[in-house]
Amino acid sequence: MTDPLGLISGPTTTGMPAAARSSSEAASGVDFGTVLKAEMARVNELQEAAQVAAEDFAAGRRDDVESVLFAARKADTAFKMLLQVRNKMLEAYEEVKQLRI
Repeated sequence: MTDPLGLISGPTTTGMPAAARSSSEAASGVDFGTVLKAEMARVNELQEAAQVAAEDFAAGRRDDVESVLFAARKADTAFKMLLQVRNKMLEAYEEVKQLRI
């Protein structure tokens, strides 16, 4: 199974640790907002694909219920992961708001 958001990869994917990889990505111009928007678009694509699969199954254009269930589960998991990222971001924002300067 793949990680739809790319957040749960092993400690190395290109031969360097995750911390070093994130700093090199930051230096190359990839920012968090861009990555988040791309992953939100990917979750939307997965949800649309699951919807199309369900509609095709209901209309009789598809007869393999396993692929419909798999598409729905994949979209659900991706959405839940995105929701957890949002929740963690909101928690971090609330914590920063509480800091006294």
